[in-house]
Amino acid sequence: MNLPNFISLGRLLTVPITVWLILVGEMRGAFALFVLAGVSDAIDGFLATRFNMKTMLGRYLDPLADKVLLVAVYITLGSQEYLPVWLVILVASRDFLIVGGTVFSFVVGYDIKVQPLMISKANTAAQIALAAVVLGELALEGQANGISRLLVYVVAGTTIASGGSYLKYWVLNPSGREPAE
Repeated sequence: MNLPNFISLGRLLTVPITVWLILVGEMRGAFALFVLAGVSDAIDGFLATRFNMKTMLGRYLDPLADKVLLVAVYITLGSQEYLPVWLVILVASRDFLIVGGTVFSFVVGYDIKVQPLMISKANTAAQIALAAVVLGELALEGQANGISRLLVYVVAGTTIASGGSYLKYWVLNPSGREPAE
């Protein structure tokens, strides 16, 4: 296990602490840990790329840590009524669709490429922004409002577009192979 993988594993291990901090109302701590997780994601990515430390484990561990953190934070914020429940269901359903589709493709023997779509990257950025803004507002003001209301609809739109793009890709290309030109 190299340093970038160790950092990703550390980020994964912060998930229960972050959830606990939100549940007990320690929003400053939750916000700080969420920001630290974001910084660690940038650091492990930089190290893996810059120093040629990419590994097969890291290829799966890094996005897994990101997804687990985001989904756990969304579910927790939703359960505490800081995010709309319909948005939490939408976000979790999209991730379940993608992970489930990937696992299904693997089980039936399709060779799919794990390449995030551009809309998926935009969706992840919007999800991170919303979680950070809500946690930041709660940490600083004690309530979620302001820009987070707008970001809820940005996240909803990009989540639907991203999930739809993956469905379209799988329907039009069920083998997972690149189409012949």
